[in-house]
Amino acid sequence: MSRSYIFSSESVGEGHPDKVADTISDAILDACLAIDLKSRVACETFVKSNVVVVGGEITIPKLQNKKLGTTKPIDEVINVGQIIRNAVRGIGYTNADDVFHADQIFINNYLTIQSPDIAQGVDAAEAEGKKHGEQGAGDQGIMFGYACDETPELMPAPIMFAHRLGRELTRIRKAGKLAKWLRPDAKSQVSVEYVDGKPTRIVNVVISTQHSADVSHAEIEKFCIEQVIKKVLPKNMLTKDTEYLINPTGKFVVGGPQGDSGLTGRKIIVDSYGGMGRHGGGAFSGKDPSKVDRSAAYMGRWVAKNVVAAGLAAKCEVQFAYAIGHPLPVSVHIDTFGTGTISDDKILDAVLAVFSFKPADIVKQLNLLRPIYSKTTNYGHFGKINDPDITWEITNKAEALKKAVK
Repeated sequence: MSRSYIFSSESVGEGHPDKVADTISDAILDACLAIDLKSRVACETFVKSNVVVVGGEITIPKLQNKKLGTTKPIDEVINVGQIIRNAVRGIGYTNADDVFHADQIFINNYLTIQSPDIAQGVDAAEAEGKKHGEQGAGDQGIMFGYACDETPELMPAPIMFAHRLGRELTRIRKAGKLAKWLRPDAKSQVSVEYVDGKPTRIVNVVISTQHSADVSHAEIEKFCIEQVIKKVLPKNMLTKDTEYLINPTGKFVVGGPQGDSGLTGRKIIVDSYGGMGRHGGGAFSGKDPSKVDRSAAYMGRWVAKNVVAAGLAAKCEVQFAYAIGHPLPVSVHIDTFGTGTISDDKILDAVLAVFSFKPADIVKQLNLLRPIYSKTTNYGHFGKINDPDITWEITNKAEALKKAVK
């Protein structure tokens, strides 16, 4: 007996308040890594009205004195204010009527040096009484990775479709030729019907996009359907029954941080699998790779994607967990939801033979000590298959996994 159900996922544009915060946090992270690849960064951002507040802990070893903490205040090492303004400018908050404007925002900087109590749990063999000489996890926590064969990216269809809409809206807006009334804040949502576990049709599409006051709802609706939805979503999945809900409230002039507050790490489901795969709860943006919330989540995606790419399963979820300061995961689990060509236990054995889950090895395997993180901020941290810097999307371990299960 066939089973059908509808699954929905949402995405948000670069100008969404939470994504503004993520963008700023990742821009500061990249600036630190550009100075010293061993920088430790945990940067949180809050935005509201015309105010940006940044806080957190940063250590840039090249500029740090072990006894005195740092040779210079953070603001003298990296120009935090300029980084923030450039990030906001890149998003597109530069219109004359923007309350949240790149050149007019007020910035409150509360970034300080990382606590040595936290650092000693991560630094290799430097803490007195440490039992091992390997880099430990920066914190305890659980991480998940997921992949499936629904799209060329090996991602769930609903979230990838939602990202396509947001990315196209931004492309058109920044090109500045069509729809000059578009503004940076936007959200998209796609509902897909599944039959026997396979996506078959798009049931409805929701787009809410900020706009200038001088455009009609009818024009916005026509543009979004004809120039965005029908251009980027699979034609064979759009039917005569597909429902289009464009700016359902009728008006979206006040948006971005002017209309709502934004906070780093508040869009973790948008950042990952749209709810299709589970999430450990840790946010990604603003964290350097020593934080396993980020690096291990990328590792999980790499593992799961290679399992699917190897043909060992149509769906794969990997879950693992860490203890702060400890170099090995305390658990690793594989679930293929009954789609595996061999048992999950055999897949797990192959995964453990091919991949190393030690935090230091994750950083090396994925080459994470680079200022690449601004590339990850928007439209999901997973599924970006055309950028060689996004190493966790490369299926270079598929053949090794095949050999490991023989």
